[in-house]
Amino acid sequence: MIKEESALKKIWFEYQKERSREIRDKLVLNYAPLVKYVAGRVSIGLPRNIEKADLISYGMFGLIDAIKKFDPSKNIKFETYAISRIRGSIIDEIRSMDWVPRSVRRKEKQLEKAYVELENKFKRTPTDEEIAEKMEISIKELQNLYNQLSYTSQVALEEFWNMGSSPDDQISLLDTIKDTKGYEPSKVFEREEIKEILAKAIDNLPKREKMVVALYYYEGLTLKEIGEVLSVTESRISQLHTKAALRLKAHLKENVSEFLEVKK
Repeated sequence: MIKEESALKKIWFEYQKERSREIRDKLVLNYAPLVKYVAGRVSIGLPRNIEKADLISYGMFGLIDAIKKFDPSKNIKFETYAISRIRGSIIDEIRSMDWVPRSVRRKEKQLEKAYVELENKFKRTPTDEEIAEKMEISIKELQNLYNQLSYTSQVALEEFWNMGSSPDDQISLLDTIKDTKGYEPSKVFEREEIKEILAKAIDNLPKREKMVVALYYYEGLTLKEIGEVLSVTESRISQLHTKAALRLKAHLKENVSEFLEVKK
């Protein structure tokens, strides 16, 4: 890895000027550890049949895409920009595998719908008991459902919200704490509105779920490490993460759709 910042800037300058594959490969080699890091984070909780090596290979396509499209003049750290592209590339490939059973997908939609309806009714976060009653299942069945959905929730918060046909018209969870610039005013407005909706949704999560989201996505801790911090098991943290993901997805689907409809 290129340690001297001046040497790295020189390579970026040469690549922007020449766009040669040889120089691009130097940048790929330099930032390859970033792909390994992102793949490691995404792999937590995924089924064992999904190899980490495969995730890394998917992520490399994202890294190459990030290098091609990165504009140093925008004053954004490349790592910040690339992580979003790498993670998106990995998740797109995972999603295309469709390894989650249809029955689980169906239950997930029912659960999201229950969250939305009860939040609108009570004007607060519904309890597990209220969710179970709404879905006409027992608490034990609800807990089992959370466990089934734990695999899908590992990537749920990293899904991109499409704002148009271009990759630059997408927003991820990372965008809620990083400043990305350079878009036309209408796109900037839309992104800022959606970032605000997501930030409010995170702020309204129950205390422990909000803490899990903060420690996992913003502080970079693993589920096991978060369990040690909160003195609970890793499986319990996985369940809290799943519940947070479901709440946020349901909230975003409803509020982002409303915002886009109003804008039309």
